Amino acid sequence: MAGALTDVLGEVLVAADGEEVAVSALAARGVSLLKLWNKYRVSNIPSLIFIDASTGKVVCRNGLLVIRDDPEGLEFPWGPKPFSEVVAGPLLRNNGQTLDSSALEGSHVGVYFSAHWCPPCRSLTRVLVESYRKIKEAGQKFEILFVSADRSEDSFKQYFSEMPWVAVPYADEARRSRLNRLYGIQGIPTLIVLDSQGEVITRQGRVEVLNDIECRDFPWHPKPVLELTDSNAVQLNEGPCLVLFVDSEDDGESEAAKQLIQPIAEKIIAKYKAKEEEAPLLFFVAGEDDMTDSLRDYTNLPEAAPLLTILDMSARAKYVMDVEEITPEIVEAFVSDFLADKLKPEPI
Repeated sequence: MAGALTDVLGEVLVAADGEEVAVSALAARGVSLLKLWNKYRVSNIPSLIFIDASTGKVVCRNGLLVIRDDPEGLEFPWGPKPFSEVVAGPLLRNNGQTLDSSALEGSHVGVYFSAHWCPPCRSLTRVLVESYRKIKEAGQKFEILFVSADRSEDSFKQYFSEMPWVAVPYADEARRSRLNRLYGIQGIPTLIVLDSQGEVITRQGRVEVLNDIECRDFPWHPKPVLELTDSNAVQLNEGPCLVLFVDSEDDGESEAAKQLIQPIAEKIIAKYKAKEEEAPLLFFVAGEDDMTDSLRDYTNLPEAAPLLTILDMSARAKYVMDVEEITPEIVEAFVSDFLADKLKPEPI
């Protein structure tokens, strides 16, 4: 691994204080490229992430936009700013009226990164329009802010004409870029849902909208354990995922599986939240359906149920525990061993 790190990173790294650190020394401490990809949820390249060397915390996820927008480093160290500060300025309605961004204060806000040229974006927009209407009719204080990735102002206007919410003016490229930087946007469509204080509730607004057509769970606080569906399967690509496969033909099996692993998921999430870090695992229960069958086929998993796995799509690696009975003790030990690098991966 030292050789692989050296090939990619060079012979030495230079720390923030100027001290040179041998890459081989990092490898000796168990640092791997794969861990870096997973830790910082890198889903495409090139990616440039700025980190506070003294704490290890992420300063900015979208460094490529930073160096494009601020080549002189005038805004260094590029730390995150409050949403209210980044969005400050006039906003548009599709009838041409303007309003100040202060009108968003006190509301939940969905920050919607989208573009007319993107077919999945157009599909989501049609669903989102109905969700927006239902939430507003229920008396909730909710607004959506469209941040366009369109390629021309004409395309922006055409697309925005279908939307009943507000938008950052297309001509204000600097503000659109700052919002992309703030949330480290790596692909569209993306819907970030904020609380009334401007803090992130979920980055998975797209999945939540598609899974909750009636908006019963708005504002969509994250669930510790998800049921694997067509719409949320994309999250399997975001990092290592614990997936417990069960026989859903047995009444209540999926719900019982969720209840079994939920305390463990909550414990892991709380532990990393206290460190202001994202949890290193997502947690799923998969029943017997087409999506589960496709996942089993793709990862070459046995047909057994229950089947406890950790799937790491970016590393094309899987960890499998095939036992007759899954207990909380077995799940907790499996997770602990994975996090401690004690498990041997099999290739996907």
